[in-house]
Amino acid sequence: MRLTIRTNLAARVLMYCAVNASELVRTSDIARDCNASLNHVARVVQQLQAEGFIETLRGRAGGLRLAKPADRISIGAVFRLFETDIPFAECFDPDNNTCPLTGVCRLRNYVIRALEAFYHELDMVTLDDLVRGNCGLVDLLSAGPQIPESCSRAGRA
Repeated sequence: MRLTIRTNLAARVLMYCAVNASELVRTSDIARDCNASLNHVARVVQQLQAEGFIETLRGRAGGLRLAKPADRISIGAVFRLFETDIPFAECFDPDNNTCPLTGVCRLRNYVIRALEAFYHELDMVTLDDLVRGNCGLVDLLSAGPQIPESCSRAGRA
């Protein structure tokens, strides 16, 4: 099992917004700090906004932020949003299934149960669980003002 790039980016975008909850953040900053394509991040942001996870403000002073508190954002709901478009296996796609075993295969039912268990576990995790007390994450994703090199000790030497 492997998560799509969009699901991974959605988690990064939401964590970035949660770490920087007191300010608006820019998509370009998220892309830079999360080592991701600006176009991919922009598409993910658009989908997160359409589903009510984040809100966006246009204009020069615009940006994005969480639309609700981090403790009310279920990671399971986010993963479902981005993963449900892609069938887990061929037999889960009625339009493109060519597997001759579909009618007699027992594996499909076990996979369905495993996927339900996977999402059940993620339903119990909130965005707040991922960021609260995670100092390493805060250090990596804080969008606070950067000290120009000319102001740092190394720049003055």
